Amino acid sequence: MFNRNRGLWQLAAMASVSSLVAGCGILSSDSSDDKGPIVVGTTSAPSTLDPAASWDQSWELFRNIYQTLLSYPSGATTPQPDAADTCRFSDSSNTTYTCQLRSGLKFSDGHTLDARAVKYSIDRIRKINVNGGPAGLLGSLDRVQVTGDREVVFHLNKPDATFPFVLATPAMSIVDPEEYPADSLRKDDKVYGSGPYTLQAYEEGKKAELAKNGNYKGYARRENNAVTIRYFQDSSTMVSALKRQDIDVAFRGLNADDIVNLQKHNSDGALQINEGAGVEINYLVFNPKDSWASKPAVRKAVAQIIDRGAIAHKVYKDTVEPLYSMVPKGLTGHTTDFFDDFGSPSTDKARRILTEAGITERVPLTLWYTTDRYGSSTKLEFEEIKRQLEASGLFTITLKSRPWKTYVTGYQKGEYPVFGRGWFPDFPDPDNFIAPFVGKQNALGTPYPAPEITGVLLPRSRGESDRANVVSDFEQAQQILVNDARLLPLWQGKQYVAASDDISGAQQALDPSTIMLMWELYRKTSW
Repeated sequence: MFNRNRGLWQLAAMASVSSLVAGCGILSSDSSDDKGPIVVGTTSAPSTLDPAASWDQSWELFRNIYQTLLSYPSGATTPQPDAADTCRFSDSSNTTYTCQLRSGLKFSDGHTLDARAVKYSIDRIRKINVNGGPAGLLGSLDRVQVTGDREVVFHLNKPDATFPFVLATPAMSIVDPEEYPADSLRKDDKVYGSGPYTLQAYEEGKKAELAKNGNYKGYARRENNAVTIRYFQDSSTMVSALKRQDIDVAFRGLNADDIVNLQKHNSDGALQINEGAGVEINYLVFNPKDSWASKPAVRKAVAQIIDRGAIAHKVYKDTVEPLYSMVPKGLTGHTTDFFDDFGSPSTDKARRILTEAGITERVPLTLWYTTDRYGSSTKLEFEEIKRQLEASGLFTITLKSRPWKTYVTGYQKGEYPVFGRGWFPDFPDPDNFIAPFVGKQNALGTPYPAPEITGVLLPRSRGESDRANVVSDFEQAQQILVNDARLLPLWQGKQYVAASDDISGAQQALDPSTIMLMWELYRKTSW
Protein backbone atom coordinates (compact mmCIF):
# COMPACT_ATOMS: atom_id res chain seq x y z
CA MET A 1 0.00 0.00 0.00
CA PHE A 2 2.89 2.36 0.75
CA ASN A 3 6.16 2.42 -1.17
CA ARG A 4 8.71 3.25 1.50
CA ASN A 5 12.37 2.65 2.12
CA ARG A 6 12.37 -0.90 3.44
CA GLY A 7 15.59 -0.37 5.36
CA LEU A 8 14.33 2.71 7.14
CA TRP A 9 13.07 1.14 10.30
CA GLN A 10 15.97 -1.20 10.65
CA LEU A 11 17.24 1.95 12.36
CA ALA A 12 14.99 1.24 15.31
CA ALA A 13 15.72 -2.47 15.38
CA MET A 14 18.64 -3.81 17.39
CA ALA A 15 20.83 -4.09 14.32
CA SER A 16 23.94 -5.19 16.15
CA VAL A 17 24.60 -6.91 19.43
CA SER A 18 27.70 -6.24 21.48
CA SER A 19 27.84 -9.16 23.89
CA LEU A 20 29.87 -8.87 27.04
CA VAL A 21 29.91 -12.63 27.41
CA ALA A 22 32.45 -15.07 26.00
CA GLY A 23 32.22 -18.81 25.35
CA CYS A 24 28.43 -19.14 25.14
CA GLY A 25 26.98 -22.20 23.46
CA ILE A 26 23.85 -22.43 21.30
CA LEU A 27 20.72 -21.70 23.26
CA SER A 28 17.17 -22.89 22.77
CA SER A 29 14.37 -20.39 22.16
CA ASP A 30 11.90 -22.13 24.43
CA SER A 31 10.54 -19.82 27.06
CA SER A 32 10.80 -20.59 30.72
CA ASP A 33 9.04 -18.95 33.61
CA ASP A 34 10.75 -20.90 36.38
CA LYS A 35 12.34 -17.72 37.68
CA GLY A 36 9.08 -15.78 37.67
CA PRO A 37 8.23 -12.71 35.57
CA ILE A 38 10.86 -11.09 33.42
CA VAL A 39 11.64 -7.76 35.10
CA VAL A 40 12.32 -4.77 32.85
CA GLY A 41 13.74 -1.51 34.21
CA THR A 42 13.21 1.91 32.64
CA THR A 43 13.35 5.56 33.69
CA SER A 44 10.28 6.26 31.53
CA ALA A 45 7.25 5.97 33.80
CA PRO A 46 3.74 6.57 32.41
CA SER A 47 2.13 9.94 33.06
CA THR A 48 -1.33 8.37 32.72
CA LEU A 49 -3.06 5.03 32.12
CA ASP A 50 -5.76 6.52 29.90
CA PRO A 51 -4.94 6.57 26.16
CA ALA A 52 -7.09 9.66 25.62
CA ALA A 53 -4.68 11.70 27.77
CA SER A 54 -1.30 10.70 26.48
CA TRP A 55 1.02 11.81 23.70
CA ASP A 56 4.20 10.72 25.47
CA GLN A 57 6.10 7.67 26.67
CA SER A 58 3.04 6.31 28.46
CA TRP A 59 2.74 4.58 25.09
CA GLU A 60 5.47 2.17 26.18
CA LEU A 61 3.02 0.57 28.58
CA PHE A 62 -0.03 1.05 26.34
CA ARG A 63 1.46 -1.01 23.50
CA ASN A 64 1.57 -4.01 25.81
CA ILE A 65 -1.81 -3.76 27.55
CA TYR A 66 -4.08 -2.17 24.93
CA GLN A 67 -4.69 -3.05 21.31
CA THR A 68 -4.88 -0.94 18.18
CA LEU A 69 -6.42 -1.74 14.80
CA LEU A 70 -2.96 -1.76 13.26
CA SER A 71 0.46 -2.26 14.75
CA TYR A 72 4.02 -3.36 13.94
CA PRO A 73 4.95 -7.03 14.24
CA SER A 74 8.66 -7.58 14.76
CA GLY A 75 10.51 -6.62 11.59
CA ALA A 76 7.59 -4.76 9.99
CA THR A 77 8.19 -1.29 8.57
CA THR A 78 4.57 -0.47 7.74
CA PRO A 79 1.45 -0.98 9.89
CA GLN A 80 -0.05 -4.46 9.86
CA PRO A 81 -3.45 -5.65 11.17
CA ASP A 82 -3.73 -6.34 14.89
CA ALA A 83 -7.28 -5.96 16.22
CA ALA A 84 -8.22 -5.56 12.56
CA ASP A 85 -8.30 -8.46 10.13
CA THR A 86 -7.88 -6.12 7.16
CA CYS A 87 -7.55 -2.37 6.62
CA ARG A 88 -7.29 -0.41 3.39
CA PHE A 89 -8.06 2.85 1.66
CA SER A 90 -11.33 2.08 -0.10
CA ASP A 91 -11.12 5.01 -2.49
CA SER A 92 -8.52 6.40 -4.86
CA SER A 93 -8.11 9.74 -3.08
CA ASN A 94 -6.86 8.48 0.33
CA THR A 95 -9.90 9.91 2.14
CA THR A 96 -11.86 6.77 3.09
CA TYR A 97 -10.17 4.12 5.21
CA THR A 98 -12.03 0.91 6.02
CA CYS A 99 -11.12 -1.72 8.60
CA GLN A 100 -12.66 -5.14 9.16
CA LEU A 101 -12.11 -6.43 12.70
CA ARG A 102 -11.05 -9.92 13.71
CA SER A 103 -13.94 -12.07 14.83
CA GLY A 104 -14.52 -12.88 18.49
CA LEU A 105 -12.54 -10.00 19.98
CA LYS A 106 -13.02 -9.37 23.70
CA PHE A 107 -11.65 -7.00 26.30
CA SER A 108 -9.79 -8.39 29.27
CA ASP A 109 -12.99 -8.16 31.35
CA GLY A 110 -14.87 -10.33 28.84
CA HIS A 111 -16.89 -7.54 27.23
CA THR A 112 -17.20 -7.62 23.44
CA LEU A 113 -14.82 -5.55 21.34
CA ASP A 114 -16.64 -4.59 18.16
CA ALA A 115 -16.70 -1.75 15.64
CA ARG A 116 -18.76 0.37 18.03
CA ALA A 117 -16.00 0.13 20.64
CA VAL A 118 -13.48 1.34 18.07
CA LYS A 119 -15.64 4.32 17.15
CA TYR A 120 -16.25 5.08 20.83
CA SER A 121 -12.52 5.06 21.58
CA ILE A 122 -11.58 7.40 18.71
CA ASP A 123 -14.52 9.75 19.27
CA ARG A 124 -13.68 9.87 22.97
CA ILE A 125 -10.15 11.13 22.27
CA ARG A 126 -11.53 14.02 20.25
CA LYS A 127 -14.34 14.80 22.69
CA ILE A 128 -12.10 14.97 25.76
CA ASN A 129 -9.45 16.82 23.73
CA VAL A 130 -6.69 16.97 26.33
CA ASN A 131 -4.31 19.89 25.83
CA GLY A 132 -1.16 18.44 24.27
CA GLY A 133 -2.95 15.10 23.98
CA PRO A 134 -3.44 12.68 21.09
CA ALA A 135 -6.40 14.49 19.53
CA GLY A 136 -3.74 16.44 17.66
CA LEU A 137 -2.98 13.30 15.66
CA LEU A 138 -6.52 13.20 14.28
CA GLY A 139 -6.58 16.48 12.41
CA SER A 140 -7.44 14.80 9.12
CA LEU A 141 -10.34 12.77 10.56
CA ASP A 142 -13.85 13.99 9.77
CA ARG A 143 -15.98 11.21 11.27
CA VAL A 144 -16.02 7.53 12.17
CA GLN A 145 -18.81 5.33 10.81
CA VAL A 146 -19.87 1.86 11.95
CA THR A 147 -21.29 -0.24 9.12
CA GLY A 148 -21.61 -3.56 10.95
CA ASP A 149 -20.42 -5.34 14.06
CA ARG A 150 -16.97 -5.78 12.57
CA GLU A 151 -16.59 -2.95 10.05
CA VAL A 152 -15.55 0.60 10.82
CA VAL A 153 -15.01 3.34 8.24
CA PHE A 154 -12.89 6.45 8.78
CA HIS A 155 -13.93 9.40 6.63
CA LEU A 156 -11.12 11.94 6.28
CA ASN A 157 -11.55 15.64 5.57
CA LYS A 158 -8.52 15.60 3.27
CA PRO A 159 -6.21 13.03 1.69
CA ASP A 160 -3.89 11.54 4.30
CA ALA A 161 -1.59 8.69 3.32
CA THR A 162 -0.21 8.68 6.88
CA PHE A 163 -3.56 7.88 8.52
CA PRO A 164 -2.81 4.13 8.87
CA PHE A 165 0.32 5.11 10.79
CA VAL A 166 -1.81 7.23 13.14
CA LEU A 167 -4.15 4.28 13.78
CA ALA A 168 -1.09 2.18 14.67
CA THR A 169 0.01 4.52 17.47
CA PRO A 170 -0.80 3.47 21.04
CA ALA A 171 -2.77 6.74 21.33
CA MET A 172 -5.49 5.01 19.29
CA SER A 173 -5.79 2.16 21.79
CA ILE A 174 -9.25 0.63 21.93
CA VAL A 175 -10.92 0.92 25.34
CA ASP A 176 -14.02 -0.73 26.80
CA PRO A 177 -16.99 1.68 26.43
CA GLU A 178 -18.53 0.24 29.58
CA GLU A 179 -15.47 1.15 31.65
CA TYR A 180 -14.27 4.48 30.21
CA PRO A 181 -16.47 7.59 30.37
CA ALA A 182 -17.13 9.27 27.04
CA ASP A 183 -16.36 12.82 28.15
CA SER A 184 -13.76 12.53 30.91
CA LEU A 185 -10.57 10.66 31.75
CA ARG A 186 -10.45 7.58 33.88
CA LYS A 187 -8.86 8.52 37.20
CA ASP A 188 -7.98 5.20 38.85
CA ASP A 189 -5.21 2.71 38.08
CA LYS A 190 -7.42 0.11 36.38
CA VAL A 191 -7.05 -0.83 32.72
CA TYR A 192 -9.59 -2.57 30.51
CA GLY A 193 -7.97 -3.25 27.17
CA SER A 194 -7.51 -6.15 24.77
CA GLY A 195 -3.72 -6.21 24.41
CA PRO A 196 -1.30 -9.11 24.87
CA TYR A 197 -1.16 -8.50 28.63
CA THR A 198 -3.45 -7.40 31.42
CA LEU A 199 -2.31 -4.93 34.05
CA GLN A 200 -2.42 -7.02 37.22
CA ALA A 201 -1.06 -4.37 39.57
CA TYR A 202 0.23 -0.84 39.29
CA GLU A 203 2.12 1.49 41.62
CA GLU A 204 2.57 4.91 40.09
CA GLY A 205 6.22 5.71 39.48
CA LYS A 206 7.29 2.33 40.87
CA LYS A 207 6.09 -0.67 38.90
CA ALA A 208 3.55 -2.27 36.58
CA GLU A 209 2.87 -6.00 36.77
CA LEU A 210 1.72 -7.59 33.49
CA ALA A 211 0.26 -11.05 32.93
CA LYS A 212 -0.88 -12.83 29.77
CA ASN A 213 -4.33 -11.76 28.62
CA GLY A 214 -6.31 -14.92 27.96
CA ASN A 215 -8.76 -13.03 25.74
CA TYR A 216 -6.11 -11.60 23.43
CA LYS A 217 -6.46 -12.15 19.68
CA GLY A 218 -3.76 -10.46 17.60
CA TYR A 219 -0.41 -10.91 15.93
CA ALA A 220 1.77 -11.04 19.07
CA ARG A 221 3.35 -14.35 19.93
CA ARG A 222 4.05 -14.07 23.63
CA GLU A 223 7.35 -15.66 24.57
CA ASN A 224 6.73 -15.23 28.30
CA ASN A 225 3.79 -15.46 30.69
CA ALA A 226 4.43 -12.34 32.73
CA VAL A 227 6.53 -9.16 32.82
CA THR A 228 7.09 -6.69 35.62
CA ILE A 229 8.17 -3.18 34.62
CA ARG A 230 10.06 -1.25 37.29
CA TYR A 231 10.39 2.52 37.05
CA PHE A 232 13.64 4.15 38.19
CA GLN A 233 14.58 7.77 38.81
CA ASP A 234 18.06 7.49 37.35
CA SER A 235 20.30 5.29 35.25
CA SER A 236 22.87 4.38 37.89
CA THR A 237 20.25 2.96 40.26
CA MET A 238 18.74 0.99 37.40
CA VAL A 239 22.09 -0.44 36.29
CA SER A 240 22.95 -1.36 39.86
CA ALA A 241 19.68 -3.29 40.04
CA LEU A 242 20.60 -5.06 36.80
CA LYS A 243 24.01 -6.05 38.14
CA ARG A 244 22.39 -7.35 41.34
CA GLN A 245 19.95 -9.34 39.19
CA ASP A 246 17.01 -7.50 40.72
CA ILE A 247 15.96 -6.77 37.15
CA ASP A 248 16.62 -8.70 33.93
CA VAL A 249 16.58 -5.87 31.38
CA ALA A 250 17.40 -2.14 31.48
CA PHE A 251 15.99 0.08 28.77
CA ARG A 252 15.19 3.76 28.16
CA GLY A 253 17.21 6.16 30.27
CA LEU A 254 20.62 4.50 30.35
CA ASN A 255 23.11 7.34 30.64
CA ALA A 256 26.33 7.58 28.68
CA ASP A 257 28.68 6.65 31.52
CA ASP A 258 26.69 3.51 32.31
CA ILE A 259 26.58 2.50 28.63
CA VAL A 260 30.33 2.96 28.25
CA ASN A 261 30.92 1.08 31.49
CA LEU A 262 28.74 -1.81 30.38
CA GLN A 263 30.48 -1.96 27.01
CA LYS A 264 34.04 -1.86 28.31
CA HIS A 265 34.32 -2.87 31.92
CA ASN A 266 32.00 -5.76 32.66
CA SER A 267 34.16 -8.18 34.62
CA ASP A 268 31.91 -11.10 35.47
CA GLY A 269 30.50 -11.69 31.98
CA ALA A 270 26.93 -11.83 33.26
CA LEU A 271 25.51 -9.01 31.11
CA GLN A 272 24.98 -8.10 27.48
CA ILE A 273 24.44 -4.75 25.80
CA ASN A 274 22.43 -4.51 22.59
CA GLU A 275 23.19 -1.46 20.47
CA GLY A 276 21.40 -0.13 17.40
CA ALA A 277 20.83 3.09 15.52
CA GLY A 278 17.70 5.01 16.41
CA VAL A 279 15.60 8.04 15.63
CA GLU A 280 15.03 9.52 19.08
CA ILE A 281 15.65 13.26 18.96
CA ASN A 282 16.26 15.88 21.64
CA TYR A 283 15.49 19.57 21.18
CA LEU A 284 14.77 22.92 22.82
CA VAL A 285 11.42 24.71 22.61
CA PHE A 286 11.13 28.51 22.82
CA ASN A 287 7.91 29.88 24.29
CA PRO A 288 6.54 32.78 22.17
CA LYS A 289 4.73 34.16 25.22
CA ASP A 290 7.99 34.88 27.04
CA SER A 291 9.33 38.40 26.64
CA TRP A 292 12.83 37.22 25.67
CA ALA A 293 12.22 33.82 24.05
CA SER A 294 9.65 35.44 21.78
CA LYS A 295 12.38 37.49 20.06
CA PRO A 296 13.71 35.81 16.86
CA ALA A 297 17.14 37.35 17.42
CA VAL A 298 17.43 35.74 20.87
CA ARG A 299 16.45 32.35 19.50
CA LYS A 300 18.87 32.64 16.59
CA ALA A 301 21.69 33.76 18.86
CA VAL A 302 21.15 30.64 20.98
CA ALA A 303 21.17 28.55 17.80
CA GLN A 304 24.41 30.22 16.76
CA ILE A 305 26.19 29.46 20.05
CA ILE A 306 25.05 25.93 20.90
CA ASP A 307 27.83 23.42 20.27
CA ARG A 308 26.06 20.14 19.57
CA GLY A 309 29.30 18.25 19.07
CA ALA A 310 30.46 19.18 22.56
CA ILE A 311 27.16 18.02 24.04
CA ALA A 312 27.34 14.70 22.17
CA HIS A 313 30.96 14.07 23.16
CA LYS A 314 31.33 15.57 26.64
CA VAL A 315 27.92 14.72 28.06
CA TYR A 316 26.81 11.67 26.10
CA LYS A 317 30.25 10.11 25.35
CA ASP A 318 29.32 9.83 21.66
CA THR A 319 26.31 7.62 22.38
CA VAL A 320 24.30 10.29 20.50
CA GLU A 321 24.98 12.29 17.32
CA PRO A 322 24.65 16.05 16.70
CA LEU A 323 21.36 16.88 14.94
CA TYR A 324 20.81 19.84 12.62
CA SER A 325 17.16 19.38 11.62
CA MET A 326 13.98 18.18 13.29
CA VAL A 327 13.81 15.22 10.89
CA PRO A 328 16.55 12.80 11.96
CA LYS A 329 19.14 11.15 9.78
CA GLY A 330 17.82 8.02 8.08
CA LEU A 331 14.36 9.39 7.34
CA THR A 332 13.11 10.77 4.04
CA GLY A 333 13.68 14.52 3.86
CA HIS A 334 16.44 14.79 6.49
CA THR A 335 18.55 17.92 6.06
CA THR A 336 21.34 19.77 7.88
CA ASP A 337 19.68 23.18 7.58
CA PHE A 338 20.68 24.48 11.02
CA PHE A 339 24.34 23.84 10.20
CA ASP A 340 23.94 25.19 6.68
CA ASP A 341 22.42 28.44 7.99
CA PHE A 342 24.41 28.97 11.18
CA GLY A 343 27.62 27.04 10.57
CA SER A 344 29.99 26.30 13.44
CA PRO A 345 29.29 27.82 16.89
CA SER A 346 30.34 31.48 16.93
CA THR A 347 30.02 34.09 19.67
CA ASP A 348 30.85 36.88 17.21
CA LYS A 349 28.01 35.91 14.88
CA ALA A 350 25.61 35.58 17.82
CA ARG A 351 26.59 39.04 19.12
CA ARG A 352 26.00 40.50 15.67
CA ILE A 353 22.53 38.90 15.50
CA LEU A 354 21.58 40.45 18.84
CA THR A 355 23.13 43.84 18.13
CA GLU A 356 21.34 44.17 14.80
CA ALA A 357 18.08 43.59 16.70
CA GLY A 358 18.98 46.36 19.19
CA ILE A 359 19.84 43.95 22.03
CA THR A 360 23.08 44.96 23.75
CA GLU A 361 22.62 43.76 27.33
CA ARG A 362 22.99 40.17 28.57
CA VAL A 363 19.84 38.22 27.80
CA PRO A 364 18.29 36.50 30.86
CA LEU A 365 16.75 33.13 30.02
CA THR A 366 15.37 30.38 32.23
CA LEU A 367 15.80 26.88 30.82
CA TRP A 368 13.68 24.03 32.12
CA TYR A 369 14.29 20.28 31.93
CA THR A 370 12.66 17.18 33.37
CA THR A 371 14.46 15.11 35.99
CA ASP A 372 13.05 11.66 35.28
CA ARG A 373 12.09 11.17 31.64
CA TYR A 374 15.10 11.14 29.32
CA GLY A 375 17.79 9.82 31.60
CA SER A 376 20.03 11.30 34.26
CA SER A 377 22.36 12.80 31.63
CA THR A 378 19.72 15.46 30.99
CA LYS A 379 20.90 17.50 33.97
CA LEU A 380 24.49 17.41 32.68
CA GLU A 381 23.29 18.37 29.21
CA PHE A 382 21.54 21.49 30.47
CA GLU A 383 24.50 22.41 32.62
CA GLU A 384 26.65 22.23 29.47
CA ILE A 385 24.16 24.39 27.54
CA LYS A 386 24.24 26.93 30.38
CA ARG A 387 28.06 26.89 30.32
CA GLN A 388 28.17 27.44 26.56
CA LEU A 389 25.67 30.28 26.56
CA GLU A 390 27.16 32.11 29.54
CA ALA A 391 30.71 31.68 28.23
CA SER A 392 29.67 33.80 25.25
CA GLY A 393 29.06 36.74 27.57
CA LEU A 394 25.69 37.26 25.88
CA PHE A 395 23.36 35.31 28.20
CA THR A 396 22.58 34.84 31.87
CA ILE A 397 21.02 31.40 32.28
CA THR A 398 18.92 30.03 35.12
CA LEU A 399 18.25 26.28 35.18
CA LYS A 400 15.11 24.78 36.69
CA SER A 401 13.66 21.27 36.67
CA ARG A 402 10.66 19.18 37.64
CA PRO A 403 9.62 15.51 37.53
CA TRP A 404 7.89 14.60 34.28
CA LYS A 405 4.31 14.53 35.52
CA THR A 406 4.39 18.13 36.78
CA TYR A 407 6.80 19.16 34.04
CA VAL A 408 4.17 18.32 31.40
CA THR A 409 1.58 20.42 33.19
CA GLY A 410 3.99 23.35 33.30
CA TYR A 411 4.84 23.49 29.61
CA GLN A 412 1.21 22.92 28.63
CA LYS A 413 0.34 26.00 30.67
CA GLY A 414 3.09 27.99 28.98
CA GLU A 415 5.10 28.47 32.18
CA TYR A 416 8.56 27.85 30.73
CA PRO A 417 10.51 30.40 28.63
CA VAL A 418 12.69 27.66 27.13
CA PHE A 419 12.33 23.97 27.80
CA GLY A 420 13.80 20.65 26.71
CA ARG A 421 11.90 17.85 25.08
CA GLY A 422 12.70 14.50 23.58
CA TRP A 423 10.75 12.85 20.83
CA PHE A 424 10.31 9.18 20.03
CA PRO A 425 8.38 8.90 16.77
CA ASP A 426 4.71 8.01 16.70
CA PHE A 427 5.23 6.39 13.31
CA PRO A 428 8.02 6.04 10.73
CA ASP A 429 7.51 9.06 8.50
CA PRO A 430 9.06 12.56 8.35
CA ASP A 431 5.53 13.93 8.82
CA ASN A 432 5.77 12.82 12.43
CA PHE A 433 8.78 15.03 13.09
CA ILE A 434 7.06 18.15 11.74
CA ALA A 435 3.27 17.95 12.19
CA PRO A 436 3.21 17.25 15.97
CA PHE A 437 5.02 20.52 16.73
CA VAL A 438 3.13 23.03 14.59
CA GLY A 439 -0.42 24.38 14.45
CA LYS A 440 -2.82 25.57 17.11
CA GLN A 441 -2.99 22.16 18.77
CA ASN A 442 0.29 20.31 19.05
CA ALA A 443 2.23 17.94 21.25
CA LEU A 444 3.98 20.80 23.02
CA GLY A 445 0.85 22.56 24.23
CA THR A 446 2.38 25.74 22.77
CA PRO A 447 0.58 27.02 19.66
CA TYR A 448 2.91 27.42 16.70
CA PRO A 449 1.13 28.96 13.69
CA ALA A 450 2.98 27.89 10.56
CA PRO A 451 0.41 28.33 7.79
CA GLU A 452 2.62 27.28 4.90
CA ILE A 453 3.48 24.03 6.68
CA THR A 454 0.00 23.24 7.97
CA GLY A 455 -1.95 24.61 5.03
CA VAL A 456 0.22 23.66 2.05
CA LEU A 457 3.20 21.38 2.63
CA LEU A 458 1.72 18.79 5.00
CA PRO A 459 -1.60 18.45 3.11
CA ARG A 460 0.23 18.08 -0.18
CA SER A 461 2.61 15.46 1.20
CA ARG A 462 -0.23 13.48 2.77
CA GLY A 463 -1.87 13.09 -0.60
CA GLU A 464 1.17 11.15 -1.81
CA SER A 465 1.24 7.42 -1.04
CA ASP A 466 4.76 7.04 -2.40
CA ARG A 467 6.71 8.76 0.35
CA ALA A 468 9.82 9.03 -1.78
CA ASN A 469 7.98 11.81 -3.61
CA VAL A 470 7.59 14.09 -0.56
CA VAL A 471 11.26 15.02 -0.03
CA SER A 472 10.87 18.54 -1.39
CA ASP A 473 7.88 19.31 0.84
CA PHE A 474 9.74 18.30 3.97
CA GLU A 475 12.89 20.13 2.98
CA GLN A 476 10.81 23.29 2.62
CA ALA A 477 9.09 22.67 5.96
CA GLN A 478 12.40 22.27 7.73
CA GLN A 479 13.75 25.50 6.26
CA ILE A 480 10.73 27.31 7.69
CA LEU A 481 11.51 25.82 11.12
CA VAL A 482 15.11 27.03 10.81
CA ASN A 483 14.00 30.53 9.83
CA ASP A 484 11.67 30.70 12.86
CA ALA A 485 14.14 28.98 15.24
CA ARG A 486 11.33 28.21 17.68
CA LEU A 487 12.48 24.60 17.83
CA LEU A 488 16.20 23.90 18.16
CA PRO A 489 17.29 20.29 17.46
CA LEU A 490 20.24 19.15 19.56
CA TRP A 491 20.98 15.47 19.08
CA GLN A 492 19.80 12.15 17.66
CA GLY A 493 20.06 9.11 19.86
CA LYS A 494 21.07 5.50 19.49
CA GLN A 495 19.21 2.62 21.10
CA TYR A 496 20.64 0.54 23.93
CA VAL A 497 19.16 -2.38 25.81
CA ALA A 498 21.19 -3.96 28.61
CA ALA A 499 20.16 -7.40 29.79
CA SER A 500 21.21 -10.38 31.85
CA ASP A 501 22.90 -13.01 29.74
CA ASP A 502 19.99 -15.45 30.15
CA ILE A 503 17.54 -13.10 28.39
CA SER A 504 16.81 -13.33 24.66
CA GLY A 505 14.55 -11.39 22.34
CA ALA A 506 15.93 -7.89 22.93
CA GLN A 507 16.99 -7.69 19.30
CA GLN A 508 13.37 -8.10 18.20
CA ALA A 509 11.73 -6.21 21.03
CA LEU A 510 11.70 -2.66 19.62
CA ASP A 511 8.98 -1.57 17.23
CA PRO A 512 9.51 1.24 14.65
CA SER A 513 8.81 3.92 17.25
CA THR A 514 11.34 2.22 19.59
CA ILE A 515 8.66 1.01 22.00
CA MET A 516 9.58 -2.23 23.72
CA LEU A 517 7.36 -5.19 22.87
CA MET A 518 7.56 -7.06 26.15
CA TRP A 519 6.21 -10.27 24.65
CA GLU A 520 9.40 -10.77 22.61
CA LEU A 521 11.53 -11.29 25.74
CA TYR A 522 12.23 -14.76 27.08
CA ARG A 523 14.69 -16.66 29.20
CA LYS A 524 17.20 -18.99 27.60
CA THR A 525 16.58 -22.46 28.94
CA SER A 526 19.54 -24.55 27.87
CA TRP A 527 23.23 -24.18 27.05
